[in-house]
Amino acid sequence: MKQKTSPIECSFSDYVKQHAPGKEDISSLTSEELIQLRKNYIDQLLQEDLGELDEVTKLVAKSISNRRIVSKLKLKPDNQRESFGDRLADKVASFGGSWRFIIIFFAVLVGWMILNAWWLSNKGFDPYPFILLNLILSCLASIQAPIIMMSQNRQEDKDRERAEHDYKVNLKAEIEIRMLHEKLDHLLLHQNKRLMEIQKVQMEMLEGIEKKISTRIS
Repeated sequence: MKQKTSPIECSFSDYVKQHAPGKEDISSLTSEELIQLRKNYIDQLLQEDLGELDEVTKLVAKSISNRRIVSKLKLKPDNQRESFGDRLADKVASFGGSWRFIIIFFAVLVGWMILNAWWLSNKGFDPYPFILLNLILSCLASIQAPIIMMSQNRQEDKDRERAEHDYKVNLKAEIEIRMLHEKLDHLLLHQNKRLMEIQKVQMEMLEGIEKKISTRIS
């Protein structure tokens, strides 16, 4: 029984010779066959290092075999998936976490107390101890907190998607660098073999010349 050669121990051309009988030359393959063989080669290469492949790794391997750009696989513009409530939550969270909100909040707070306690001589619509103001502040806090949490949850989803996207890009770069090293190693081995053959021919030529010279001298 013929032992199966590891994809790490052979180049892609050797892999094609093993898995495409009768089509040992890569140029004789169709584009569909070449893409499928390249995908299988990358899958086996990754399985030896990572074990069972997850969906992200399979997606990256497929993008390499199809020569697609990973950065265009999944990310979409944010405005295509944001509803009105999402945009409103982001604006509220952005405004609530700014110095402008703090300044306006304290200005309204101080103005409210001065108006009712001093300007209206504590006979205004909300005299001391400012029960209506406390009620408004409590309602504002109870509404603002969940809106900010909604925006934070959406931001976490964006960060998670960006992290997954960065992982795909890094994984593809690592795989392609590894394949490039394999191609360079294969090229160096091929060149060394050719140089050895040329050197052998040169040695045979030198031996022939030496024999002719020795024959003429004798």
